[in-house]
Amino acid sequence: MSMVSQPGGRPEEPPDTAAGPVHGPPGHGSGDITAHGSDGATPSPAASASTSDAASDSRHRLTALQGLAALSLDAMASVAYGPESIVLVLAAAGGYGLGFTLPVTLAIAALLAVLVASYRQVIAAYPDGGGSYAVARAHLGRRTALVAAASLVLDYVLNVAVSVTAGVAALTSAFPALYDDRAGICLAVLLVITAINLRGIVDSAKAFLLPTAVFIGAILTMIVVGLFRDGPASTVTADGHASVLAPQATAVGALLLLKAFASGCSALTGVEAVANAVPSFRAPAARRAQRTEVALGALLGVMLIGLSVLIGRFHLQPVEGVTVLAQLADASLGHNAAFYVVQFATMVLLALAANTSFGGLPVLMGLLARDNYLPHVFGLKADRQVHRHGVLALAAVAAVLLVFSGGDVNTLVPLFAIGVFVGFTLCQIGMVRHWRLGRSPGWRGKALLNGFGALLTGVSAVVVTATKFTEGAWLIVLALPLLVLLFEAVHRAYARIGERLGLGRVPEPPHRARSLVIVPVSHLSRLTCEALNAAVSLGDEVVAVTVTHGAPEDRRAAEALRRDWELWNPGVELLELPSATRSIGRPVAAYVTDLTTRRPGTRITVLIPEAEPAHLWQRLLQNQRGAVVAHAVRRDTDAVICRLRFRLEADARMW
Repeated sequence: MSMVSQPGGRPEEPPDTAAGPVHGPPGHGSGDITAHGSDGATPSPAASASTSDAASDSRHRLTALQGLAALSLDAMASVAYGPESIVLVLAAAGGYGLGFTLPVTLAIAALLAVLVASYRQVIAAYPDGGGSYAVARAHLGRRTALVAAASLVLDYVLNVAVSVTAGVAALTSAFPALYDDRAGICLAVLLVITAINLRGIVDSAKAFLLPTAVFIGAILTMIVVGLFRDGPASTVTADGHASVLAPQATAVGALLLLKAFASGCSALTGVEAVANAVPSFRAPAARRAQRTEVALGALLGVMLIGLSVLIGRFHLQPVEGVTVLAQLADASLGHNAAFYVVQFATMVLLALAANTSFGGLPVLMGLLARDNYLPHVFGLKADRQVHRHGVLALAAVAAVLLVFSGGDVNTLVPLFAIGVFVGFTLCQIGMVRHWRLGRSPGWRGKALLNGFGALLTGVSAVVVTATKFTEGAWLIVLALPLLVLLFEAVHRAYARIGERLGLGRVPEPPHRARSLVIVPVSHLSRLTCEALNAAVSLGDEVVAVTVTHGAPEDRRAAEALRRDWELWNPGVELLELPSATRSIGRPVAAYVTDLTTRRPGTRITVLIPEAEPAHLWQRLLQNQRGAVVAHAVRRDTDAVICRLRFRLEADARMW
């Protein structure tokens, strides 16, 4: 089996396909570190370094307040379109239908309370994060857990695209001249958010703390001021715009109310993000995450109910081209600077709401990678506790969606809420089973609460899917099982790799075999000398090989190399490998194959010397012969490949 040495690092390691981390008793290989020895002595240098590392690690994790800024933007921003979704559905029943805005919102707020209470328990029960996926994996089986994970992945990816496009839509509404450039602006916003998150979740929380505070303050101020008004302060925003209110009706059907409830539940997207990202919080992580979840639920509930009260108080009617939130700001605060503060804060928060996905999805992908359902690279953390590969993958997929939609939010919204409802429902069902198995005090009431929540979110998922199916929801219905199949394909691949590697079994004792090192050369230089120095240090026998061609100029070069080699006399044989074509990789691979057949007990290593330029751009000047040879040998043989890097010092005269 080939093992390729990577430049400047360790050999590439095989994937870890074990079922999970191995835990031992405290103090016996479990990773527990104590500050003092058993006799109370002064902390050892290793313990001091560990304490320093822990303090450094803590700085890159979230406090409860920072968690509210980093993980709640999606839910907070949903107040900009949640109430509007309810009003637009009820407008089909005329002014009579709008009278049900508050009751529908109260039902959503009740469901919000159920979800917050449930996810608070999820955080306590599953402090490693994962939310719906962790609950379903523990109580509903592997396949159901993958459905929950797939729904969360789709929700997070769509959240990025919807949030960015909605924020840019608010910008282009204020500055119509930018409308044709909205796709490019969306990509620029996505680039900024990605760059901030690559610096760490704490940095993103600090960057978004002020916009979050301004938005919450503006909405709460608007609600309080509006409650003290007898009528709207201004209607300038809606003047001249056509109403979308249907002719007067005297009855509202249950299906319409159910559809309004399901549409308004889009305001609940993002509630699960805190439970998915518990490991991102400082210790005690679970307690801080629970506080963040409760604060998020309280603020979101107050804002949703307050806005719905104002809609009824001002007898607001939806109109074309103006958001419900803009009309409410106009009616409560007047058409003045305060109105524009609300609009600007809404625009910024909508654009930044994508950050919720960057906080939650990389953690979820890390858990899936740990369980062998995604490539293990997604489980790696860079400095500042960043799942860098997860962040970049999320940004790449979101960018594709933004290009596909052309920056049009209406193209993406029908796809948005389905995934999160599926995750909500599976999480609630899993928690019902959790209470039944644990039978802790008061478990029946908790199970009943979760069961009721599962019923509501399940019905919402069905209604949203049915009503939005022809508008694009069929893509989610198709993508969900395909994503589950992808997870299972990755898992099977890791299982096969683990079987071939014999993971979990004690291997045979190592034994020494005779070693032969082959060094491809094309000329004499310091690089050739370093390669042979390394080769004679590694192997019992060393052979240098050079590929020769029949053309006259090639023969002259080969003869010159032979003369120089004999003059140098390094004590290593130089073997010519004739080639009828200009290929340099295949002759070396064929020679290795022949040696393997003739000397089956010999360990063969191909050591490929390569110069590493001092500047990145200078790599464009290299002929890439080493890569060609390595590819051919890796493809056609089982020889060990070692790529020797000879670093070239920087030359000041180059600049």
